[in-house]
Amino acid sequence: MIDPLRDLASVREATDRLLSAAAGLDDVGTAEPSQLPGWSRGHVLAHLSRNADALVNVLDGRPMYVSAEAREADIERDAPRTLAAQLADVRDTAARFQAVGAVPADWSRTVELRNGVTDVAARVPFRRLIEVELHHVDLGIGYALEDLPEEFTGREIAFLAQRFSGRAGVPPTRIVADTGEWQTGGEDGAPVTVSGAAPALLGWLAGRRDGADLDTAGALLPALPPL
Repeated sequence: MIDPLRDLASVREATDRLLSAAAGLDDVGTAEPSQLPGWSRGHVLAHLSRNADALVNVLDGRPMYVSAEAREADIERDAPRTLAAQLADVRDTAARFQAVGAVPADWSRTVELRNGVTDVAARVPFRRLIEVELHHVDLGIGYALEDLPEEFTGREIAFLAQRFSGRAGVPPTRIVADTGEWQTGGEDGAPVTVSGAAPALLGWLAGRRDGADLDTAGALLPALPPL
């Protein structure tokens, strides 16, 4: 059962954690590489701000981004800013997202995201929570996948398993952690079971780790399409 108001509260808490941690950087550290290839920490922070604006657009019934090119250009434009400017932008855009989420609305309505993807409005706060939590990890400032709340990790594994379900090139895959089991992949190919610690499984599914620490009982680890 999706609870968007509870997820909005989780987004607020996760954003506060990120802002507190990022405040320990300086301008030099902000310009240094993040854990995402080709992106500085400034890119990550800029993306978080622009994503908040984009999800406000979604909840208000507007296109998420003007275009893919505009999305990339906005991130590149904002990435070199000072730490103070980055943190103020993350804080202000997060407040706008919370304000829009607090307006009484039909959470069961269908909304459109990027590339024609649709979802129920009730899942938008969780989608924002994914952005905040995973990009906090991507900043590389001491917050690891193992530090993510256990409930979030399980929900995100389930979300990504659903996303890869039915995908061509991904064999039928059973994902097993000590906290739960999930099924993903298509119908073609030999079934494979991938097991390990929940944070490691999330890292593999989310493209943050190569899966070397996961167990496949000798089978090849499925190659996942990019998110």
